[in-house]
Amino acid sequence: MTGQLGPDPVKVLILSLGFWAITFLWLTLAVSPLKRLTTVTELLRYRRMLGLYCWFYASLHMLAVVHFIVAWDVAIFVEEFSERPYMALGIIAWLLLLPLGLSSNRWAIKKLGRHWKRLHQLVYIIAACVLLHFWWLVRSDYAELLLYASVLFVLFAERLWLFFKRNQRFSN
Repeated sequence: MTGQLGPDPVKVLILSLGFWAITFLWLTLAVSPLKRLTTVTELLRYRRMLGLYCWFYASLHMLAVVHFIVAWDVAIFVEEFSERPYMALGIIAWLLLLPLGLSSNRWAIKKLGRHWKRLHQLVYIIAACVLLHFWWLVRSDYAELLLYASVLFVLFAERLWLFFKRNQRFSN
């Protein structure tokens, strides 16, 4: 409204929503390693909220694309989808995020039981899809992408190290 978004305010809106979605996804993934590193168990209280913020911003990102770029037109969607493979990854990531967001309540956790945790392990596939979506989207400046990739690498490496450490203990 104040004209401070530059010549393409729609692009700024879509990219900003995507930025917040990926930021909250990475923060959600960082909760468990931070808890293990600092032994501050209160961090776990915020993981669900951060995940829901990720879902919220990813949904707004998707709605902004559908409204401003695709204009709710199936023909435009098919054309954009065929010309921009990063859209497919974004849609896949959002579709995988959907059951996580819908099952992040006490009733779903209780009903799903032990399957709830397994369902929420989709977050690792989602993170990989999001990073690839971002990579295919970037045209020239890869600095921000490298930052996000580095953080995700550290978060995944910590989990992989912990996995091997646990399995080594059980095999001995």
